[in-house]
Amino acid sequence: MNKRIVAVAGALVLIIGGALFASFALRGSEAPGADSSSTAAQPSASAGAGSYVEYSAVAISEAEGRTFLFFHAPWCSQCGEIEKDIVAEGVPEGVSIVKVDYDSHQDLRQKYGVTLQTTFVEVDSDGKKLNSHVAYDDPRLQAVLDEMI
Repeated sequence: MNKRIVAVAGALVLIIGGALFASFALRGSEAPGADSSSTAAQPSASAGAGSYVEYSAVAISEAEGRTFLFFHAPWCSQCGEIEKDIVAEGVPEGVSIVKVDYDSHQDLRQKYGVTLQTTFVEVDSDGKKLNSHVAYDDPRLQAVLDEMI
């Protein structure tokens, strides 16, 4: 009976260990920056052009050029359309877009008076609101830029 328990335990260790190894090996084979859980590209800085980055405590102060906060919700289809457009078209030189999670940052929504996802808020380097635009009806980056620049 003891040999049976040892054999079963050993088999479980091998199965679990193999599964973990395979999981890590597959993650390492993906292209850098790829996210297999989503088909949409994640924000990242673009060399030689403008930038599109996730919000962080220093994102606004480190942004270069005109800075826009993009209040994005993962469940919002218009937000997804705008993000696809940003990734496909790129961010123009001299513009930084900081993606802010609409659901997680109620403090920023309150600070900037944002009541609807797809809102873009232009801020200065100190985070002071300069301008805003809701891109709900026309979810394209160019429409936002035409309205705000």
